[in-house]
Amino acid sequence: MIFKKKGIKIAAVCLASLVLVAFLGVIALDLVVTLSSKPDISAIGDVDSSEYDCILVLGAGVKADGKPSDMLEDRLLTAIELYKKADVAPKLLMSGDHGRVDYDEVNTMKSFAISQGVPSEDIFMDHAGFSTYESIYRAKEIFGAERIVVVTQEYHLYRALYVAQRFDIEAVGVSADIREYRGEYIRGAREILARGKDFLMCVFKPKPTYLGDAISLEGDGNITNG
Repeated sequence: MIFKKKGIKIAAVCLASLVLVAFLGVIALDLVVTLSSKPDISAIGDVDSSEYDCILVLGAGVKADGKPSDMLEDRLLTAIELYKKADVAPKLLMSGDHGRVDYDEVNTMKSFAISQGVPSEDIFMDHAGFSTYESIYRAKEIFGAERIVVVTQEYHLYRALYVAQRFDIEAVGVSADIREYRGEYIRGAREILARGKDFLMCVFKPKPTYLGDAISLEGDGNITNG
């Protein structure tokens, strides 16, 4: 009985130690990602209006009525301001989830931009941007982007910019935090885990769900309609 109790105690200590090590590892990876990418976050007025290949807008939820969620709408408004007023890039690249017929982030994003006066030919869609990692990977490998402006909320920018760094993309991020959003603490906790996941993804660099033929951003964005 004494040996059994000692065994249980040792097992509990080992388990607690493993949990602590895992927790510290997640925190360490979070710090690596955030600290390395923080210098690349800029305000709209501080982004050079010159030689970026595109403004990459990362997808987010779409409402049941087909309209963009608040977070997605703010990303689009920020990107459109960069395109129209700051003139930082000649093209918008909408990257999001269009993996099902009944769920389509990218066409929602394009339709919104067109309603705000952006010409359809200047809007490219990446229908297979199923994750931040895949959106960045495909921006380079499919669309040939070497210099990009990434638009999303600040909490998400750190990870997106870190992935871009690992793929040797020259990237600057612009925050789309125009309003307050519900679920901030839950998103923050999930994002810490996601940063650790994408850190490892960038070590091994697995291919995205889909690749495909190259699409030049110097052409007509309508080639990606569908």
